[in-house]
Amino acid sequence: RMGGALLACGSNDPILDMLQTTMKKAYPEFLILSANTGSTEGLKALNSGYTDLAWSHLLDPKSGQYNIPFLPTYAPDVNAVVVNLFHRELGLIMAPQNPFGIKGFENLGREGIRLVNRQKGSGTRVLLDHHLKEAKIPSARIEGYDREVYTHFEVGLSILSKEADVGIATVAVAKLLGLPFVRIAEESFDMILEKNTFFHKGIQAFIEVLNSKEFRQRVEPIGAYDFKDSGKILYSTN
Repeated sequence: RMGGALLACGSNDPILDMLQTTMKKAYPEFLILSANTGSTEGLKALNSGYTDLAWSHLLDPKSGQYNIPFLPTYAPDVNAVVVNLFHRELGLIMAPQNPFGIKGFENLGREGIRLVNRQKGSGTRVLLDHHLKEAKIPSARIEGYDREVYTHFEVGLSILSKEADVGIATVAVAKLLGLPFVRIAEESFDMILEKNTFFHKGIQAFIEVLNSKEFRQRVEPIGAYDFKDSGKILYSTN
């Protein structure tokens, strides 16, 4: 593929956008073009060779592990390396002052509460469906279950514009938009790529920027992101 451009697709996070901006400044010669397709589609695209990188946060409820258990299903043909970018807090976000007094998933089936959902196949949607099953709430009972958006910010904006009362998003969205937040999970947000791609100069530059003081200082005010495993290889196929 041409020059320094890398294609990325999969999950979405507000600080990932900030990371790419910092990257553009530090290494203008390397371009990462990113599409918000959701975790599942990101891994499938990686398997088909349509993308160089996949961003993913798919939870396997059985093992409590993120992403790695899904590689045999969605990326069987890839010599995969899984690199952690950060751990993040995901939660329910509500309208200001939380008028419905939402405390958890068990409230989502209540009459009059409108949900804004994420698209099918996204890690957030997988998590929601898992929790609804546990709470024994049929999705058909939830108003707005079929209202799908592709990014965390869109979830927040749907609530700000009063199109919906509740949705799932990262703590960054809650803080940046000033919305109430009820934590539901701490997730591992990872980058999955081919072993050969890992040694691409652009990837090495990306990991360097991820661990840079400049980037960390930019995201520090948002808080609730954990960089303890940042840039660490969590898994590699033999």
